[in-house]
Amino acid sequence: MPKSAESYLNYMREHASEFVTVRQTIHQNPELGFEEHQTSALVAERLTAFGYRVERGLGGTGVVGQLQRGSGTRSIGIRADMDALPIEEKTGLAYRSNRPGIMHACGHDGHTAMLLGAAKYLAEQGDFSGTLNLIFQPAEEGMGGAVRMMDDGLFDKYPCDSIYAMHNAPGRPQGELLFRTGAAMASSDYATVTLHGVGGHGAMPHTARDPVVAAASIVMALQTIVARNVDPQEMGIITVGAIHAGNANNVIPQTATLEISMRALQRETRALLEQRLKAVVNAQAESYGVRAEIDFRPGYAVLVNTPEETDFARGVAVALVGEQHVVKQAPAVPASEDFAFMLEKRPGCYLNIGNGRGDEHGACMVHNPGYDFNDSNLPIGAAYWAMLTESYLR
Repeated sequence: MPKSAESYLNYMREHASEFVTVRQTIHQNPELGFEEHQTSALVAERLTAFGYRVERGLGGTGVVGQLQRGSGTRSIGIRADMDALPIEEKTGLAYRSNRPGIMHACGHDGHTAMLLGAAKYLAEQGDFSGTLNLIFQPAEEGMGGAVRMMDDGLFDKYPCDSIYAMHNAPGRPQGELLFRTGAAMASSDYATVTLHGVGGHGAMPHTARDPVVAAASIVMALQTIVARNVDPQEMGIITVGAIHAGNANNVIPQTATLEISMRALQRETRALLEQRLKAVVNAQAESYGVRAEIDFRPGYAVLVNTPEETDFARGVAVALVGEQHVVKQAPAVPASEDFAFMLEKRPGCYLNIGNGRGDEHGACMVHNPGYDFNDSNLPIGAAYWAMLTESYLR
């Protein structure tokens, strides 16, 4: 017989202090991507104590905990990320980072603690038949830890019929659960453009080939790609985040460099941005008599939630917290997430949980020195994972 929402929530509330301590311990000891040795040790120790079969070192510092019950043949995977960011914390909290220049500015400490809370419940009271794979991933922040885990055989060793992950969302009411079917997060690609000109004296520009002027023209021309090549109903973003050229006001430099990022919500738009960027840069450079060198680096894929799995995940949320606390089709997010690569291999859903808004703790945006995960989400997030697992493997 299905359990009530309150049975999950009451258990998590009773054990909340344990996982608040876990979360704040991880927060105090942040580790960058592929350096999560202390965090992965803590996770592995907890999972082992709960009775999971544990593998460490998958994808470098990743951890997988597996729990099998009954004779069911279905399997589910749930992922939490573990890495921190190279940011100096400015929260002033009692449990603030004790490592200069590194902090949990994106809430991965909370994601890990929520999944550990669910792990404890499912080991002690889990009523299901099948296989549960808990995936604790390193290096989500731009380093592709998801790909590393899959390259190390994640889904070969731990087959998953479907996969799920959750991220906190500052600016949304604490505990609200948000879903989106289809493209939910943007791709991210990067390019470094180096313009090679001919240096010279600022008083005699006719003897030089000025890469700075070419760079300025390219910055403006790039803005026309989205405005004039991308369907207005689709999303595309091109950002020139840095320009480096010269160091004197009366010298025309030999080179100028542009650092560029691109984002899209459709695979076709992503390909278009790359093609048009290369064409525009080369044409603009040639028109100014300089040579363009383009270092294009593919980043994260578009994150696409599959319909059946998202409908299922959404239904669990409604059963747990009620329709009034569920956003069934939230706006897409232009940020990127490497869970997208896992969703290219397996069907699944990536959802968000509100971290707070207004004056609530947790309202500060991620990747900010003042950010902190809202510990009030630990019981809700853990209860959600427990209920999702039992519903899926019932």
